[in-house]
Formats: sequence, C-alpha cells, structure tokens
Amino acid sequence: MSSRLTVIFYIILCLEAGLVLTFLPWVHPFGLGDWGDNFFLLYASQKIGLRGFQHFISSGWVRGAVTGLGLLNLCMAFWEIANFRRTVRDLQAQEQRPPAEPRTELHAETRSDLSAPSFEETHAADVNDVRTQTPGDLSRHERRNDG
Repeated sequence: MSSRLTVIFYIILCLEAGLVLTFLPWVHPFGLGDWGDNFFLLYASQKIGLRGFQHFISSGWVRGAVTGLGLLNLCMAFWEIANFRRTVRDLQAQEQRPPAEPRTELHAETRSDLSAPSFEETHAADVNDVRTQTPGDLSRHERRNDG
C-alpha cells in the first residue's frame, strides 16, 4: 500500500511542478506581475549588484528553458501513469528484498597474517627505493636534477 501511495504522490508532484513551470513564465495568474517584474527578483538583483540579472531572467530564453523543465516534468508524470503497475511492483520487490549482509570481521589468526606494514616500514622502503634509483630509471615525465 505504501508503494502505491508513493507513486501516486510522485505523479501528483510531477504534475503540479510541470504545470507551474510550464505556464507561470507566460501567464499572470492571481494578479501576479510579469515573470521579470518580480519583487524577489528585483531584490536579489540589487543585493548581488547585477542589474542585468533581472533582464536575463525575464528574457525569452530563460522563460523557454523553464517551460522546457515543466514539459519534462509533465512527461515524467505521464510516463509514471502509463507504467504505474510496474513501478509499484518494483517498489514492493525492493521493500521485500533482504538487507545486505553486514561485513564479517576476520578471525584473529587471519587478521595477523593480513596486517598492513607500519608507517615506519613503508616510509623506510620508499626512501630506500628512491636512493637506489639511477637517472636512467626515471620515467620520461619526471624531471632529472641538472646538478
């Protein structure tokens, strides 16, 4: 039951977001001003000091991009409606799947065999490797000392 409600609420959310993003940049519902004559947009452009920000947001390019996002949301909602049963079945199968097995600890005798070398051992090995290197052993990307 919860998976059905989840899918239903997701469809409703996609429909609402799609309708708002598709039509809000182009219409003036409930006495709202133009998309570019927004108090919050004007306030934000004054605070960040970019006067051209308001003109950019009110341009047809940005309105078209927002409308495109709205149409994408509407397409997602219609796709979810068409595949409702499959999505619910997949969610139910995911809920019934047993959780992943926790990682098991190694036994004490196995852990001692796989212990990592100490910092001093690793550092000493690195220093010895560098000292035994000759200029011919360097790769072509490393810089040779000129001295």
